[in-house]
Amino acid sequence: MSLVIIFLIYLVISIMLGLPIAFSLLFCASATALHIGGTATNPQIIAAQLMRGTDSVTMMALPFFVIAGELMNKGGLTKRIIDFCNIFVGRVRGGLGYVTIFACLMFASLVGSAVASTAALGAILIPMMANSGYNRAKAAGLVASANIVSPIMPPSIPMIVYGVSAGVSIKALFLGGVAPAVYLTLIMCITWFFVSRKDAVKTDAPKPTFKATLKIFFNGLWALLLPLIILFGLRGGIFTATEAGVVAVVYAFIIGVFVYRELTLKLLFQAFIAAAKMSAVVMFLAAAAQVAAYMMTISRMPQMITQALIVFTDKPMLLNVLLQVIIILMGTCMDVVPTILIMTPIMLPLLKAAHIDLVYFGIVFTLANVLGLTSPPVGPVLNVACATGKVKMEELIGPVIPYYIAQIILVFLLIFFPQLITVPLSWING
Repeated sequence: MSLVIIFLIYLVISIMLGLPIAFSLLFCASATALHIGGTATNPQIIAAQLMRGTDSVTMMALPFFVIAGELMNKGGLTKRIIDFCNIFVGRVRGGLGYVTIFACLMFASLVGSAVASTAALGAILIPMMANSGYNRAKAAGLVASANIVSPIMPPSIPMIVYGVSAGVSIKALFLGGVAPAVYLTLIMCITWFFVSRKDAVKTDAPKPTFKATLKIFFNGLWALLLPLIILFGLRGGIFTATEAGVVAVVYAFIIGVFVYRELTLKLLFQAFIAAAKMSAVVMFLAAAAQVAAYMMTISRMPQMITQALIVFTDKPMLLNVLLQVIIILMGTCMDVVPTILIMTPIMLPLLKAAHIDLVYFGIVFTLANVLGLTSPPVGPVLNVACATGKVKMEELIGPVIPYYIAQIILVFLLIFFPQLITVPLSWING
């Protein structure tokens, strides 16, 4: 028990000192190793665990999907998705809000990162909504909350990280994320309907001609073919999740260069640099978390937590509620990937003892995790929305709260009614 306390104290202190999460994990793991003594302090063991954290074929899917998202973003995808959504719902009352919500869903199927999609879509949609008469803070809050769908809709970076950590099929997680992504979009639309009733703006933009509408529609279809290729390829067993990432990169390159003709050599270089930076951050986190997980294992932390919560294993739903509440609370002070990497090895023994399906749990677990992206004080998506929307954090928190509450309600609906995930997953999986 003293080792557990030492581990947690060093972790909290290092985070409070402002160390990056990866270095904090390495620091507390090394400090714990010194207290354990013996072979735990062997630098070769620590180095081997660092390598083990990223030495996975499945983990290779992550940088490929990140590159694909960057290529599609630089290749002119963002504007075409917005235009595509605009021809369907852009002219109803509060139409730009619905355009934002559906654009986030479509962009999510290409990026897999809420921060990246908020930066890309927020820079266009927040000024567009503000110029059309919408409250700027409410527009920024809508963009931030709607982009929570990005880590849920495949290809999802957090699901890749969870799948590798838990030894779960990435394909199953990707296919299982489709239904919750649709639920999130519907909940966002319902919430926006009530939020925007007082100040929704009916667009006075001229209706595009039939020829212009067809052009926008077919231009948008090229972008939307990518998620369909990925989903049908995975479902049909044509390729694995890692191979799907390669397919996505090749397709994004072809569309950006030869169809949209906006992906120049300079933009291609920028996309590779951005993807390398994002992939390196996540990979280093995974490596550091593996060292921390190893130290937690030899200090018997998972076993102690399992023994403390063993009384709940005969009540799987209650255990699920308890774990998701803990995750939502952790989301207020930690980012998604570190939380997944730290908590997954701790929770696995409990989940197996309670016979909770790891794919189903992983989807709900990911959703509970990503809620922290829009919860202060950390809220990475909130910070991006503030920057792109040019609003202050205190102005943004109020507009985000209704969506945050609705999304928490969805988490508990998925816990109490697991069929909302398992039935669509079994249907999609054939």
